[in-house]
Amino acid sequence: MASSHQASGIQAARLDAVGIAENFSDLHPAYDAHEAAVAADRCYFCYDAPCMTACPTSIDIPQFIREIQAGHPESAARTILEQNILGGMCARVCPTETLCEEACVREAAEGKPVEIGRLQRYATDTLMEKGTHPFTRAASTGKKVAVVGAGPAGLSAAHRLAMLGHDVVVYDAKSKPGGLNEFGIAAYKSTNDFAQREVDWLLKIGGITMEYGKKLGADLSLDGLTSSCDAVFLSIGLAGVNALRAPGEDKNGVRDAVEFIAELRQADDLTALPVGRNVVVIGGGMTAVDAAVQSKLLGAENVTIAYRRSRDEMGASRFEQDLAASKGVKLMFNVMPKAVHGNGAAAEIELEYTEVTDGKVSGTGETVRLAADQVFKAIGQTLEGQPDALALEGRKIKVDANGRTSVAGVWAGGDCASGGEDLTVTAVAEGRDAAMDIHSSLMG
Repeated sequence: MASSHQASGIQAARLDAVGIAENFSDLHPAYDAHEAAVAADRCYFCYDAPCMTACPTSIDIPQFIREIQAGHPESAARTILEQNILGGMCARVCPTETLCEEACVREAAEGKPVEIGRLQRYATDTLMEKGTHPFTRAASTGKKVAVVGAGPAGLSAAHRLAMLGHDVVVYDAKSKPGGLNEFGIAAYKSTNDFAQREVDWLLKIGGITMEYGKKLGADLSLDGLTSSCDAVFLSIGLAGVNALRAPGEDKNGVRDAVEFIAELRQADDLTALPVGRNVVVIGGGMTAVDAAVQSKLLGAENVTIAYRRSRDEMGASRFEQDLAASKGVKLMFNVMPKAVHGNGAAAEIELEYTEVTDGKVSGTGETVRLAADQVFKAIGQTLEGQPDALALEGRKIKVDANGRTSVAGVWAGGDCASGGEDLTVTAVAEGRDAAMDIHSSLMG
């Protein structure tokens, strides 16, 4: 493996440990108590708070900011966690700039919103550092629910179900929990092993058993789960990755961006992680930005994001685009991969310029070549391993407004389910709401 890496310019230790530590430090450092008080003072506590409407989990934002202002961050945390049990992670990874903070009245008036995300982090971190859990489990109902997938939707559903008194077994294909929070988010957004600490804290509610290395379709069957449990919640995410559909895709140096991010997140020593000299990321979403920025932070000299549509159509928010540019990543729009060139290993990528007519992307015939010893595919993920019995909508499991699937007793939420945006905060809301519907269904 190493020899092909070396030959193609992909190598480890492009930067020393000091440079790596500096590059991967916290993107938004935590507030101290004084900073939080000053930030909270900027809130108008709007009666018909537009920030609340913009939050997929409907957190009472004016209420929790008022509690911080009054010097009660733990009460503020409880207000947040009642609606969003993964409020700590969401405070770090939510695109607040296009959700609550974009809707903030101060953003409209002054172009500088109340920093809701950082205030949320201050409150939830303060509570979690105490080690206490703010909720208690109801008396046992004697009902057993299986949750398949320990990502944000699954953890959110499991916590709410356990809190309501049900016994929950969470199965996950990986060897540790967290889903994308653990394996799929840039390391500078979730430092100091926060994702795992948050799961450990969440499990303090009790009544939740975790089982790892269990994958739906391979180790678990839907029939087996529905016959042994009173209800099933599927939050299996999107495990497959779309193909480039370009010649040379099989060359050394071409790989999935999600796999690279997962490897980076699980690495004990980032100086040992190989990265190319000239990196090209194909795609336009958050995964593309995370892969590109982290390649740059690992010491890649030239990093380019190549996206087939315009800047405005890019899935990643303007904040993420600007973050990438500020780190030295070049953004190219209206280009799509034509071929990867090189003798066994990637050396160049050929891109074709595109035009969009009636929403359809087509090539113009004009091409450009970029040096590329490493090419990351970040062009969307696909559903994998879902049981045939489940009806699909598009390429996801079809669910109604409560998360019910076409199979009785089976609910689904998160990235694998139809509707909603592929965001951590949306997944948390879907898990919570499905849990409430499961509870109503089980208790008649």
